[in-house]
Amino acid sequence: MTELEPHTVVLLRWPAERPGLSDEELERLQEQHLAFLGSLRERGALLASGPLTDQEDESWRGICVYSVPREEARRLASEDPSVRAGRLEPVAFTWLAASGSVTFGK
Repeated sequence: MTELEPHTVVLLRWPAERPGLSDEELERLQEQHLAFLGSLRERGALLASGPLTDQEDESWRGICVYSVPREEARRLASEDPSVRAGRLEPVAFTWLAASGSVTFGK
């Protein structure tokens, strides 16, 4: 039987109701969001992240793969400036993949 290795995945989506922000506020918030994700990568808590495209439901905005357990990833995602501002909502779960089948570059 194949051994399974856990990974924590956080999907980011627009909440049903999100605040309206000016273009300048959105730009600043996006810069803060990207800087926050970069700091998580530097700390080793985030393995990979990026936006979603070609999805049928535009509310799904991005995916993050964490190196920490689900509850810790959920806590970290809640500190994201875009989450704190109400622009994004994290959905966290554990993804089991065959041991050694998933690798992330540095």
